[in-house]
Amino acid sequence: MLRFLAGRLISMVLTIWAISFVAFAIIQLPPGDYLTAYMATVSAAGERVNPAELEAMRRQYGLGDPFLVQYWKWITGIFTNGDFGRSFEWKRPVTELIWGRLGNSILLEGLAVLVMWLVALPIGVYAAVRKYSLGDYLATVFGFLGLAVPNFLFALVLMYLSYVWFGNTLGGLFSREFETAHWSLPRLWDFLTHAWAPVIVLATAGTAQLIRIMRANLLDELKKPYVTTARSKGLPEWKVIVKYPVRVALNPLVSTIGWLLPTLVSSSVIVSVVMNLPTAGPLLLRSLTSQDMYLAGAIIMLLGVLTVVGTLVSDLILAWLDPRIRYGGGQ
Repeated sequence: MLRFLAGRLISMVLTIWAISFVAFAIIQLPPGDYLTAYMATVSAAGERVNPAELEAMRRQYGLGDPFLVQYWKWITGIFTNGDFGRSFEWKRPVTELIWGRLGNSILLEGLAVLVMWLVALPIGVYAAVRKYSLGDYLATVFGFLGLAVPNFLFALVLMYLSYVWFGNTLGGLFSREFETAHWSLPRLWDFLTHAWAPVIVLATAGTAQLIRIMRANLLDELKKPYVTTARSKGLPEWKVIVKYPVRVALNPLVSTIGWLLPTLVSSSVIVSVVMNLPTAGPLLLRSLTSQDMYLAGAIIMLLGVLTVVGTLVSDLILAWLDPRIRYGGGQ
């Protein structure tokens, strides 16, 4: 296991480097650069562009350098002193812009994942054990609705109903007095009172999908001979189901941890725009449209890091959960 873990850590470093290179390259694929988008914005506002100012900005940000030179300056700054560069549009270091928003995103998506698992697992187990019952049919209907309704549409409906029925406007993650405050118990409570709506919106589709996956996997396991053997030994029914088939049926769900968080972050972009959430999604969208390459590259790279770390965690949990999995050639 230690040799497996060491090999995975080495591959993680190489994978993160490849992600950073590909992300930096993709951001620069569209014609032009940040100054091109800046000139278009200024011209659309009816103002004149000063060529001397543009040339000074080009030298300041190194936009005239070759691609490999720009990438080398950026990646060496990250690994030497944690400097992700400076945002062109915001005129601030990238680290100041992303850490707060990325923290909000991770906290929000983490709560969504927790809700997904807490709701999907018992419902999926019940739907499999009570196949073709009323609860199974209700879970199936919920699954189809959750997968069919777009998140942003559900967010709009929830905001409308909240305003019409209760007179409350859903939006944001903090009250005005807590927006710039440091984390504390009152700020955490204020966050939870605002986060319930986006958590429900983000968790709906994932919960519906996990219910279907859990039900299908558990139905396959319940038909296998080891379940019949466990029942023949006189074990209680709940123990037969929870200790053996449920544990095996969890494997496909655990394997989704690697892509679950990044998928939630990317899928929450429109939801964050609709509900005015200070997360990384709207910041990434704005940086891509303005070709703010250092800001966009940093966010994409951190999402890649989340994917790689999540994949490693899912592999380790699978090795612990399923004794049939062996690494390093162990017998």
